[in-house]
Amino acid sequence: MRRSWVEVDLNALAENIRAIRAGLSPRTEIIFVVKADAYGHGAVPVARKAAACGVKWFAVAFPDEAVEVRRAAPEAELLLLGVAAAEDVPALLEHRIIPIVVDEEQGRELAAAAADRGRRLPVHVKVDTGMGRLGIPWTDAYEVICRLADQPGIEITGLCSHFAKVEPDDEEQAREQAERFFSISRQVEEELGRKLFKHMSSSRAFLYRREWDLDGIRPGIALYGYGTGEAWVRARTRPILSWKAEVIQVKRLPAGHPIGYYGTYRTRHETEIAVIAAGYADGYLRMLSNRGAVLIHGRRCPVVGRVSMNWITVEVGPGSGVRRGDEAVLIGRQGEEEIWADELATLCRTIPYEILTEIDPRLELRYLGA
Repeated sequence: MRRSWVEVDLNALAENIRAIRAGLSPRTEIIFVVKADAYGHGAVPVARKAAACGVKWFAVAFPDEAVEVRRAAPEAELLLLGVAAAEDVPALLEHRIIPIVVDEEQGRELAAAAADRGRRLPVHVKVDTGMGRLGIPWTDAYEVICRLADQPGIEITGLCSHFAKVEPDDEEQAREQAERFFSISRQVEEELGRKLFKHMSSSRAFLYRREWDLDGIRPGIALYGYGTGEAWVRARTRPILSWKAEVIQVKRLPAGHPIGYYGTYRTRHETEIAVIAAGYADGYLRMLSNRGAVLIHGRRCPVVGRVSMNWITVEVGPGSGVRRGDEAVLIGRQGEEEIWADELATLCRTIPYEILTEIDPRLELRYLGA
């Protein structure tokens, strides 16, 4: 018996990169977001493939993630989206990592740490244009950035912001954020007398509005294959991750037989139940109890009973022909049927990001097209 495993199709990733690139002007860079181990896909193989496909920028959340990605993409520009501290400066300088400055205090601390080493640290400054999370409030940004520009230990090379909401039928908030960012950018560039590298759009904003592309876009989920199904999008991508497991037992049960903890499901007729080697410890959420489905022999088979720590029970029907050792697909395609993370997210009242990042990183990752 094996644990479940994950397959990542790097050839599909290459197609997704080409699709996104085709929608951009040549002056706009793809800043590939590979934080959280590339959303559970494996940061090093994903970054290595993306770099081979011409991606020159990558974004992560934490310094250790950046150091890992540096091994896979030695020539790339690495952007640290989290809040770097003074003690991170030696690693930032050694591995050529560009931190985001989110307030004046942090900027001064980074500048002092770099100056102590006789160096200047390139940074991008984040302007909070309405998200209310990280960044210098847009009302104060011009003055703060001008003061930071005088610090000898840092060099401001870029400006960025982040949209809180991008909806094609309700664009007021996003448009207001963009206008604030454009205004601040013009003032700062005029004051500094030079152009800065500007980026604001993540996946959804890229798919929606071309004029917000600027010098770089920060796609994440779109490159992993999600969020591009609506009619108005600029690029189509497809999921690159599949999750598979083995059938470890098949048994015939009579009508009315309870299944799983507390018998939350009872068989409606004589049928066959297959037990799958995956459970909530592997990241298959309990919310999928009596809701989800898996693919076996190219058919959808409903998850019945409660998802337990290591096992899922599914109804395969009488005379199914399913046997121990058969492959079950939790996420992915089998035959003409498919189940993807966005479907599971809908069932769990969450988003595909959570479904993907909840998959246990201890599971074996197999790469196709490496």
